[in-house]
Amino acid sequence: MNEDFLDPINAVGMPDQADSAIALDFLLTAKTGVRYYSMALTETATPELRTALINQMTAAINLHGQISQLMMNKGWLRPFDVKEQFELDIKSAQTAVEIANLTLFPNDTDRLGTFATPYE
Repeated sequence: MNEDFLDPINAVGMPDQADSAIALDFLLTAKTGVRYYSMALTETATPELRTALINQMTAAINLHGQISQLMMNKGWLRPFDVKEQFELDIKSAQTAVEIANLTLFPNDTDRLGTFATPYE
């Protein structure tokens, strides 16, 4: 990875990586919602509240399925191929480490002369 984070070439592929990260976060949030709804169901006493929680949990389960399907269609999730999913996870981890190792605040941030400007 190029150390110059201002270089536009470093943005290649970033929108797709950002979309996959957002989708994964959304997937995990939906999964957590299902977990919490199931726990709340075991604690409720009124039939009306129970029905409402069941409806919400069903919606959360359906949302989880839709997000999972989207991620599989995009190639961001491979739940049926552990080896391929492992390779995707390793690649994501390596990218995260590379981003973490970037010098985000270099000493010299002067870009004058790098790009054509009308006032040079």
